[in-house]
Amino acid sequence: MGDLKLNVKLSQQLVMTPQLQQAIKLLQLSRMELQETINKELLENPVLEETIDSADPNIVKETKDVVNGGEEYLESFDSNSSAPPTIRTHRPSYDEQIFSIENIATRAETLYDHLLWQLKMTGFSKKEEELGEKIIQNVNDDGYLAVDFDELVKTSGLSYDEAEEVLLKVQEFDPVGVAARNLKECLLQQARQLNLKDGKLISLIKTSLSELEKRNYGAIARKLRITQERALELAKIVLSLDPKPGRAFSLNEAQYIVPDIYVFKIGDEYVISLNEDGIPRLRVSTYYKNMATDKKSGVEKKDKEYLQERLRSAVALIRSIQNRQKTIYKVTEAIVKKQKDFLEQGVSKLKPMILREIAEEVGMHESTISRVTTNKYVHTPQGLFELKFFFNNPVSSVMGSDDVASESVRQKIKEIVSSENARSPYSDQDIADELKKSNIDVARRTVAKYREMMNILPSSKRKKHIV
Repeated sequence: MGDLKLNVKLSQQLVMTPQLQQAIKLLQLSRMELQETINKELLENPVLEETIDSADPNIVKETKDVVNGGEEYLESFDSNSSAPPTIRTHRPSYDEQIFSIENIATRAETLYDHLLWQLKMTGFSKKEEELGEKIIQNVNDDGYLAVDFDELVKTSGLSYDEAEEVLLKVQEFDPVGVAARNLKECLLQQARQLNLKDGKLISLIKTSLSELEKRNYGAIARKLRITQERALELAKIVLSLDPKPGRAFSLNEAQYIVPDIYVFKIGDEYVISLNEDGIPRLRVSTYYKNMATDKKSGVEKKDKEYLQERLRSAVALIRSIQNRQKTIYKVTEAIVKKQKDFLEQGVSKLKPMILREIAEEVGMHESTISRVTTNKYVHTPQGLFELKFFFNNPVSSVMGSDDVASESVRQKIKEIVSSENARSPYSDQDIADELKKSNIDVARRTVAKYREMMNILPSSKRKKHIV
């Protein structure tokens, strides 16, 4: 995902895997959760230090594992050259951000909301989407499918193979492994995204979970025809996967929002600036690094091994944070490129856009785009928005006109209702007719669905009897 890639050599793949997993986890954190994670690491890892100077040469840009005489060294480089571009311009102060009414999240997003949003952005056929929604409706708080899948297939109008393809696609949604029918299926989906080339991790999950539960690494090694040390490495990866991917959403609470990124208009161009305020800037302690890597430091072997492990952990965290910020920047850049009309004129000019479009633009998986756009907020000339707001299904327009985004249609419905005669409010069909005048071709039932989503009452209940 993003800039992190697995090395070709198998031994190095296993070393890099925890970094990849950490990068994935950091990517899905909100800004507040990221701050909490960094502060926790600062307390627990003596090799990590906070620095104020963004030009500090000890900030790690890249890690290289250099093996020399059996000793492992870690090199650090200045990070300015690879950081996403930022600009020096006016941004709202912290007080302006935190006390703005638009910065208050009034309702935490549920797992159902999050999965349904991804479903709408997937490009399924009508039957596939209907089955996908039934699957999501039956996902429990832990993230597992709580009904017999065969029963869902019977009423779907799809073949079993077609239905299972829908299920597998839903299982790739964020959080990966959701809607699994059992623990094995849940872990397999997460393992597949790590993309280890030799297939041993997949084999372990398929054949040896009972041995893993008993910590019988010898039996795992014999079954997979690998060394016991390798079996232990694979077991650590499995144990780091999330057996209950839905739990994070049951813990969500409403909170204040501070933008992760800003979009400004300067002249005729839109410029993007990451908001680094409040996120501790990390570096590796020179003192502890020298103790860990200097052969003449006089540090006992056991202490040196501990410091080297902490050094690797510190470097991995810094790289993962940098990757997270670059990915947010890259995705926002692609969104801005697509949604310039919105930035100029507002919601009515929002273009249809699904996850796959941005995924292909930036070279990432759709689930990565989902992670990076959830709980990440952008401050634009049109206001503050969650990045996922910009993804909307296309709604058919009158022949000869471009399709419009579903959010634009909802906004137009709000405008029509707000301008109606209170004594003779528009019916859903009336609204559909009004939309057609704006080159938006939707059926009455679609109007009804959008109206209900916005908690707008039907015309019979909006009517006011004025004497």
